[in-house]
Amino acid sequence: MQIILLEKIANLGNLGDVVKVKDGYARNFLIPGKRARRATESALKEFETRRADLEKAAAEKLAAAQALQDQLSGKVVQISQKAGVDGRLFGSVTNADIADGLAKMGLSIHKSQVRLPNGPLKVTGEHPVSVSPHTDVVAELTVLVVGEVA
Repeated sequence: MQIILLEKIANLGNLGDVVKVKDGYARNFLIPGKRARRATESALKEFETRRADLEKAAAEKLAAAQALQDQLSGKVVQISQKAGVDGRLFGSVTNADIADGLAKMGLSIHKSQVRLPNGPLKVTGEHPVSVSPHTDVVAELTVLVVGEVA
């Protein structure tokens, strides 16, 4: 299916690109999420008239993400979990836990924006984590997992 991208999507294209994707991906994810439209003649003409507004909105999102990156860079998020004597956690620290920790610090991050390179954190200590509020913006921060003796 041919679609017009209404925002930048990683590994697919930029705003305004006409790309061919599988039908299910377009129908179930891109079009309902207002990230794309079917590439018909009328949709292409309408997109060209709205291009300036969409580019302005995309630039504002990018600027907001870069401001958030400045706030996040170098931060240390402390999360406490129950742990055994050897430092292994009884559970794990997931991206949702990190997003909640950032929310307590006053930063609104969705859990899908937190990138854990090696999966959930299962031991105490400091762990590097990246947060991606935008496809072009990545902020590095440190998660300090503190063990509570059960």
